[in-house]
Amino acid sequence: MSGLDIPFEIKTLPDIAESYPATLQREEIPLYLAKLKADAYKALIRDDTLLITADTIVWLDGKVYGKPESEAEAKSMLQALSGRTHEVFTGVCLTGKQKQKSFFAVSRVRFAALSEDEISYYVNKYKPFDKAGAYGVQEWIGYTGVEHLEGSFYNVMGLPVRMLYQALKDF
Repeated sequence: MSGLDIPFEIKTLPDIAESYPATLQREEIPLYLAKLKADAYKALIRDDTLLITADTIVWLDGKVYGKPESEAEAKSMLQALSGRTHEVFTGVCLTGKQKQKSFFAVSRVRFAALSEDEISYYVNKYKPFDKAGAYGVQEWIGYTGVEHLEGSFYNVMGLPVRMLYQALKDF
């Protein structure tokens, strides 16, 4: 956000459950979660406030790879992504006092084949437990493991900035 030269402040409410109906697929999941987060903040919105909420998932073979809950789960996720192409979906919700608009972005990421040592090194050093798919593209694994990225790099980081800028202008 700071790269857009738009003043903002970050507010965090504790314990917003990031659960969703099992029937949701692909982009429906982060769109649902971004709106869920927006609804949790509705009481804080003033007339001069625009709330931006977002959520990101990794999608591979019809399965969601969210934030890993353990070291073992993080390693398992990275093993599944190793040598394969997956999709990254981010849902964004803009909420004002009288209006709400949502959109999503999708990027495709191909990982090189990662060794067990590389996966262990990354998980142990970078602790990617707050990242969808157990990785941050802007970290060591992005430099060494990402062979190809189609779409927005910033979407893979968790916020499709160019699309957000356009959506803010339209809002």
